[in-house]
Amino acid sequence: MNAGTDAPLTPAVLHILLALSTEERHGYGIMKQAERESQGKVKMGPGTLYGSIGRMLDAGLIRESDTRPDPDLDDERRIYYAITGAGRRALEVELERYREVVAVAADKKLARNAFADAV
Repeated sequence: MNAGTDAPLTPAVLHILLALSTEERHGYGIMKQAERESQGKVKMGPGTLYGSIGRMLDAGLIRESDTRPDPDLDDERRIYYAITGAGRRALEVELERYREVVAVAADKKLARNAFADAV
């Protein structure tokens, strides 16, 4: 994963960046936010989540945060993550890619169940 390319993001990376786009979160918070935002369709296990986080840290898409919530409300062992400028740019590029695909589908007048009878 290279923060300087326009390569498509994996679904896990996309959902992690979306979860971090509005606030810093710890791993479990990222997992729960991705699940909420996808209406339960995206469920990342710890291996997928932390493997993706490690690669994203290496690529400069996210960073560990120095900010901590109220210590009385949080476990000090949690590591919080924040999106970086490179991560925001990667997210913007990916969202534009999705918009272009949706526009092509709209131009073709493809409906949600357009292929239901094609079998």
